Amino acid sequence: MNLHETNKQLKANSPFEIISWATSLKKKIVATTNFGPYEAVILHLISKVKNDIDIIWIDSGYNTRATYLNAEKLTKQFNLKVQTYNPLISAKRRDTLMKGIPGIKSPLHKEFSFQVKLEPFKRAMDDFKPEIWLTAIRKEQNSFRESLDIVTQNKEGLIKIAPLFYSTEQQLKKYLIENNLPDEQDYYDPTKVYSSRECGLHKLS
Repeated sequence: MNLHETNKQLKANSPFEIISWATSLKKKIVATTNFGPYEAVILHLISKVKNDIDIIWIDSGYNTRATYLNAEKLTKQFNLKVQTYNPLISAKRRDTLMKGIPGIKSPLHKEFSFQVKLEPFKRAMDDFKPEIWLTAIRKEQNSFRESLDIVTQNKEGLIKIAPLFYSTEQQLKKYLIENNLPDEQDYYDPTKVYSSRECGLHKLS
């Protein structure tokens, strides 16, 4: 795949068209979600294009009540094939050993992030062995993601496709309203702490 030419061509396409293109490649696809802010957009689009795609959710064990309720609602509303992956250590046990959630300056934060997000994600990828990964990352979210594009590929050959890459927050809000979709802004990621910080998955893959 010529990534430069592919991204040049896809930039003019809608997110729906990009997902449709991804499915047309006839490769094994998974999508990831955190059921947080604006996630209903990509999940709704996926359900319209091909609703049997495996949706991987890395449930850290630290989600808010609102996020868990949103996960249940969207899973049922779109009839999603959600595959949930949890850390190998319970939140209670980890909090006891680490004396709570380590701050980003703590020497324990890297191990914490590995346990609650990176290890479960790697386990999911090892289980499903996808050739294509659909993700909801967007260019405007942080400086690291600005350096990416709609389609990227890692050294192992995994093709990562971000249909919403050039979508703005205002466009996502408009989509939610027009399609009468729920949003979940009471979201917390303990590995990021603040929204503009990169969580690590997209540097890992």
